[in-house]
Amino acid sequence: MDPEAEFRREVERQVRALGEDEALHRSSIDWIVDSSKHRYTYNFRWLGRPIIQFPQDMIALQEIIWDYRPDVIVETGIAHGGSLVFHASMLELIGGEGRVIGIDIDIRAHNRRAIEAHPMFRRISLVEGSSVDPETARRVHALAGDRPRTLVILDSNHTHEHVLAELRLYASMVRPGGYLVVLDTVVEDVPAELHAGRPWGPGNNPKTAVHAFLRETDRFEIDAAIHDKLQITVAPDGYLKCVKD
Repeated sequence: MDPEAEFRREVERQVRALGEDEALHRSSIDWIVDSSKHRYTYNFRWLGRPIIQFPQDMIALQEIIWDYRPDVIVETGIAHGGSLVFHASMLELIGGEGRVIGIDIDIRAHNRRAIEAHPMFRRISLVEGSSVDPETARRVHALAGDRPRTLVILDSNHTHEHVLAELRLYASMVRPGGYLVVLDTVVEDVPAELHAGRPWGPGNNPKTAVHAFLRETDRFEIDAAIHDKLQITVAPDGYLKCVKD
């Protein structure tokens, strides 16, 4: 018996069991709600830059990047640039000429300076503009070119309308075997008061956009095993695998 194959089968069984554990899922949501009081996701850095993500989702993205080995990673929403640096460092480990394209409607000057001064900037291109502006999308598509393996991550404005527009604009960049990752779908699963003062909340968020998008296309499927495995994630139903040209 191949010990590596047996280990993989064991992990698959464990992940299925995690997905069936409703009590654990409720506990995970409770933990996310409670930790938000302390702005938990704001407390981590990657290679010196604030990343504003759950470490669990960073591990999931690392697994996707290592297995899929994308030529291009496109991310909407830059903030402090930690995610861009994270993606670039993963591509550096893989080797080759992989590039990261970051899009934001407002790249603040101090963040731009820090990103451009970072050693990983040699793999990063910054695009300032609304991610749902067709001209911005054309610029991003042109920068990506015809590279065959593209990973797209959506993490900007979290309203249903905005995320659905992003999905429609950038999904075509992802080919079979690749991923389109929609972050902050968890907005649908937590109390509305966590997003007080924001234009998004339950009923109007990335998860509602994902399900609307999946009614429009059969190219993508939710990779439920990822959020079953993570439990603590900002992206339940948000890891979309491309299964068809």
